[in-house]
Amino acid sequence: MSADVLAVAEHRRGDLRDVSLELLTAGRELADETGGDLHAAVISGDVEAFGDRLNREGVDAVHTVAHGEEFNHDVYAQAVTTLIDEFDPAYVLAPNSVNGFDYVPAVADRLSIPLVTDVTDLAVDGSELTATREFHGGKTEGTVEIAGDRAALTIRAGGWPAASGNGDATVEPFEVEIDESAVRSTVTGFEEVGGGDVDITDADVLVSIGRGIREEDNLDLIFDLADAMDATVSASQPIIDNGWLPADHQVGQSGKVVTPEVYIAIGISGAVQHVAGMKGAETIVAINDDPSAPIFDIADYGIVDDLFEVVPALTEEFAG
Repeated sequence: MSADVLAVAEHRRGDLRDVSLELLTAGRELADETGGDLHAAVISGDVEAFGDRLNREGVDAVHTVAHGEEFNHDVYAQAVTTLIDEFDPAYVLAPNSVNGFDYVPAVADRLSIPLVTDVTDLAVDGSELTATREFHGGKTEGTVEIAGDRAALTIRAGGWPAASGNGDATVEPFEVEIDESAVRSTVTGFEEVGGGDVDITDADVLVSIGRGIREEDNLDLIFDLADAMDATVSASQPIIDNGWLPADHQVGQSGKVVTPEVYIAIGISGAVQHVAGMKGAETIVAINDDPSAPIFDIADYGIVDDLFEVVPALTEEFAG
C-alpha cells in the first residue's frame, strides 16, 4: 500500500531557508520507496512566492497556509495537525532546526505518533521505516526502526542535496481555521545571538583549521591563505574550546552545518562530530601529515604533508 509524505518548509525573515529544498529531496526519496506522493507545505509569510519555489521536480502538490508573517508555535502546530488530518501522510518531515524542535514534538504528541530527530538517512522495508541518526553527542551513529502507519521526523541540514528543476504541481491555498484563543505566543522581533560579523553557512569557500595548528599564533598562516583565496575561516571544536576563534566559526555536530563549494580541512583529523557538519561540501580538500586520518576517507583531494610547509606554498600560489 502506498504511503504519502508531507514536507513542511521553513522560512525566516522573508527568506525560504535552503534546508526546505533539501527536505524535498529527502521527501521524494522516501515517497519513491513507499510508492506515495510528496506534498509540500509552507505556513505564514509570503506563501505564494514560497510555494512557487517549492514547486520543484518530484513534488506532487504544494499547499500554502496564509496566516501571519513569521513562525509561531501555536499556529504551526494547529496548521500542521490539520494538514495531516486532511492529507493523511504516513511520514511528516521538517527541518532539524530551532523551529522544528519547537512545534514538531507538539504535533507528534497531539497525534500520538513516533518522533525521530536529527535524521541523516531514511530507508523503508515493507511497513517499517529505518531512520539513521547520531547518538551520544555525535560519537556514534545508529538506526531507529519505526513500525506503524505514521511518524514525524526532523531532517538534518546538509544531509541531502537541494531539490532542483521546475515542477508541475499545482500550488493551492489550504484553509485552516486557527483557534486564536489557543495562540498564546507572539513574535515581536529577532535578535542575533553570538552571530558576530561572519556567517560560515553562507561561505562559498571555507578554510577550516583543527588542532594540527598547534598554537594560536599559527592561525595567522590560515588567515593569510583565506585572504589570498577570498575565503572564510572556520574551525573544528578544539580550536573553539581553546578560545582561539569565536563559537560562530565552529563546524560540526555541536557547531554549524556548512555546504560550501570548497572546504579545505587543515590539520583536522576528521572525527565524526566534525564530519557531520561539512560532509555536504561539493569539494573537500584535506591537508594532514597523518595518512591514516579519517578526513581522507571523505576528501576529494588529499595532501599528506606538513601543513606548515603546504599552507604557505598555497598562499603564495593564490596570492600570485
